[in-house]
Amino acid sequence: MNTVLTRLYFGLIGIFLAAPIVVVAGVSVNEKQSLTFPPEGFSLAWYGAIFTDTGWRSAFFASVGLALASAALAVAIALPLAWFLWRRIAPWANIFQVLGIAPFTLPPVITALGLLTFWATTGFYGQPWTAVIGHAIFFVTLPLVTLSLGFSAIDRSLVEAAATMGADDRTVFRTVVLPLIRPYLVSGYAFAFVLSLNEYIVAYMTVGFTMETLPIKIFNALRYGYTPTMASVTILFVVVAALIFGLVARFGDLPKLLGAMAADDR
Repeated sequence: MNTVLTRLYFGLIGIFLAAPIVVVAGVSVNEKQSLTFPPEGFSLAWYGAIFTDTGWRSAFFASVGLALASAALAVAIALPLAWFLWRRIAPWANIFQVLGIAPFTLPPVITALGLLTFWATTGFYGQPWTAVIGHAIFFVTLPLVTLSLGFSAIDRSLVEAAATMGADDRTVFRTVVLPLIRPYLVSGYAFAFVLSLNEYIVAYMTVGFTMETLPIKIFNALRYGYTPTMASVTILFVVVAALIFGLVARFGDLPKLLGAMAADDR
């Protein structure tokens, strides 16, 4: 009896969580230009509009470019920091870890206002590369956490053995450490990429309307009415996130990356 109630309970939760996505997916295939559910007719034209309409296509490539660049920069910042924190076991080293996690723990609007003030003061407000730096700072926590988990899983005796055999720090990192942390490196990049793709506040506060990403494009388009293309973009985001996280789960240790302990570590 308890098993049936448990399944029913989680089934209801699943339906509750999936219902908004089902509604948006239905709206995205409306044949007419209306946000009605159930859909009136069936058409995939609104998905095609993402790539055929000049405005939506530009926003799509702007979002992808921003996400690719900012995720790469976030990893480039997090990797040496995680490596340093793993090698330098000292109380004062935790300060750097706190600084790396702080941007993501603060409300996004606080980080966005800080970046807006900084770029406006330096005279670079509105430059596309400021959004790349802004997103990298905001999402550096994700690769920092995954890489810290990766480093914590390394057997230090392997590094000591390589050093005993005459390998310098660069060789140890390239031949021993990097192959072991590569799944965590890729996972951190994937997490930062997905969240950067969907982020609105930081991008808007750093570049305004000089660069339209898909989230900014959606909010701008709302001023002229509703269109199923907005729903199709939302479903595209969901599919991309599900695909990337699915690959991480397939080829990596997703529960550990999310902070769960393996059964044999308990």
